[in-house]
Amino acid sequence: MTASTETRPVVLLIENEPIQIMVLSDLIEEAGCDVVEATTAAKAIRILGERTDIRVVVADLDVRGSVMGLQLAAMIRDRWPPIELVLTGAVKPNLSSIPARGVFHDKPFNQAGMVASIRGFVADSR
Repeated sequence: MTASTETRPVVLLIENEPIQIMVLSDLIEEAGCDVVEATTAAKAIRILGERTDIRVVVADLDVRGSVMGLQLAAMIRDRWPPIELVLTGAVKPNLSSIPARGVFHDKPFNQAGMVASIRGFVADSR
């Protein structure tokens, strides 16, 4: 690995299924980003409140916690407007309910499409 003066973008992964965490973490790293993981909505909100370097959130709409799915996405959009949203789920929500600039990937998702979404958001935020 070579030293770089530029830090890698940081993506917050909100997912509670261990296999999905492993798969998505690998895809996020493949997209050129560092990963911070949260297994509950409450932990995700705490991380977002503590860190200013999160550029993209990849969130399962079925993650457990006090705030669920689209409510969590709307909260992130309201409280941290610059953060981009990549949402996943086994059931496709009404697309008009996804917050502005958010994208949705069905589970099982196309891995190349997921990497492209993350890379696109990271490139747009530079």
